[in-house]
Amino acid sequence: MRIVDSLSRRSPRATLIIGLVLATGSLLAAREAQPTTTKPTCADDNGGITLPAGFCATVFADNIGHARHLVVAPNGVVYVNTWSGRYYGNDTPPAGGFLVGLLDSKGEGRADVIVRFGESVRTGSGGGTGITLYRDALFAEVDDRIVRYALPATGIVPTEAPTVIVSGLPLTGDHPMHPFAIDARGALYVNSGSATNACQVQNRMPRSPGHQPCTETETRAGIWRYDANRTAQRFSPAERFVTGIRNAGGIAVDSMGIGIYATQHGRDQLAENWPALYKPEQGANLPAEELVRLERGADYGWPECYFDDTQQKLVQAPEYGGDGGKAVGVCAQRRSPVAVFPAHWAPNDLVLYYGDQFPVRYRAGAFIAFHGSWNRAPFPQGGYNVVFQPFADGKPTGKYEVFADGFAGAVKEPGRAAHRPAGLAVGPDGALYVADDAHGRIWRIIYTGTVAATRGAPASAPSERAEASAPAAPAERVGPPEGIHPDAGADAAGLPTPNGATAAMVALGDRLYHGNTCVGCHGSNAEGTPLGSDLTKGKWLWGDGSLAGISRTITQGVANPKEHTGVMPPMGGAQLSPPDVSALAAYIWALNHRAER
Repeated sequence: MRIVDSLSRRSPRATLIIGLVLATGSLLAAREAQPTTTKPTCADDNGGITLPAGFCATVFADNIGHARHLVVAPNGVVYVNTWSGRYYGNDTPPAGGFLVGLLDSKGEGRADVIVRFGESVRTGSGGGTGITLYRDALFAEVDDRIVRYALPATGIVPTEAPTVIVSGLPLTGDHPMHPFAIDARGALYVNSGSATNACQVQNRMPRSPGHQPCTETETRAGIWRYDANRTAQRFSPAERFVTGIRNAGGIAVDSMGIGIYATQHGRDQLAENWPALYKPEQGANLPAEELVRLERGADYGWPECYFDDTQQKLVQAPEYGGDGGKAVGVCAQRRSPVAVFPAHWAPNDLVLYYGDQFPVRYRAGAFIAFHGSWNRAPFPQGGYNVVFQPFADGKPTGKYEVFADGFAGAVKEPGRAAHRPAGLAVGPDGALYVADDAHGRIWRIIYTGTVAATRGAPASAPSERAEASAPAAPAERVGPPEGIHPDAGADAAGLPTPNGATAAMVALGDRLYHGNTCVGCHGSNAEGTPLGSDLTKGKWLWGDGSLAGISRTITQGVANPKEHTGVMPPMGGAQLSPPDVSALAAYIWALNHRAER
């Protein structure tokens, strides 16, 4: 157990409070020692985010690791699950356990006591995503297990070893995380995301058909149900509750404790893998992200179907006989979503709001944390926000609206975003907490009713919806307009020219890089993201760094990445001629020899 704090810098009262917590494990003692009249204040800039008028935020905690999901106990302690590993470049997480307990002992909207516990790197763990509370116990995902910690009535963090509730959860493939929720009866709903993008024979490779049948769905791409009151359960196909959900990033229970909702990450790479059927603009704007209501035995369509929000229906995927969005086939029998959102925004968590602090219009509605896109490249990325979806009579109604924005900062890209929303929770006082898994920040959002409390104009969604429904470009255009990306053309003038190439080739390579899908995985600055490697540091994973070696990798693609999570189809899924490949190779070579100029 480790306290990330400095007692010597704090006031005598704060030192007394923390001392009581450490000596007795008693949150009650800390509460009795603190002032009762303190009113939370908000940061001048809301911690860098924009909110609707009347709302404001504090940075509740910062730099706590790759924070995923979180939950707030009735006594106000915030518990966070953090993750590590390949998705984060195998960086070094903070010392101590992957689970974190946060206490605001002074009532100022900021955690001044931070305690890490549970499994750690030293015990061979990689952490996890899912976390919740049920019957005075903390349930958390740890690697391939969901475990239960007993929480003392007056404690901050557990003092006893956890009990295993479910083990053997799948950890391979594209979606190894396991968000979960527990309903009022103790039913434990666990996500088992798909191992692939679309159940292709060759994952994410052009024109590769889907497996017939897709046996992956026996253990993946659905939600499994277990009993939160039983121990030592083992994952198996028998407990599958619903199927056809590619990856349920968020699962939530309604106010009755029975109705279950989940988000679905829509599939990627329609245009890259099927260029004869989809234009680049269609690939950026299809398919919709989904909110679904779970019903036992239902099939929500993956991998045979995806939801086209311009047509407002499920249509056949190209891997399963689809023709670019016209054919419906078996999708007529699949279950449609109850609400949809723009493509590739990546809904990573969901919470239904039953607090009484926010205005009435938010009551019983859904907040969704969107992690942010990569597969909208080369067009501007989207998401990196928290949206609100209104509900009426227990059902989604009307369009969503962006509630909190600005998390990414200046650049909305996976490798350059300042923060990426990953988790949501509502406190007992009705405050909304948002977790970021890029740099481990937690925001606490409250409603004051004072318009002056907000910093910046409230975010809205019309431009995104207009973009999603915009007509496709003429068939003769194979890429976006020149300069659609703000970094297009910015680098080439200062780059060296490799032997066997020309400055004009380097400049063309720059335009091709920024005008195609390369930026989605490698970033607009080519310095890499969790999906793709850094192309500027001279580390060659698949060749010797020569023009011929780089051209060969571009042409062949990377079906089995060594260090990253993104599979690269041949030529990145773009339509490149041999001269285009040579120019792109010259540009990548030049990026790695910039210092020699």
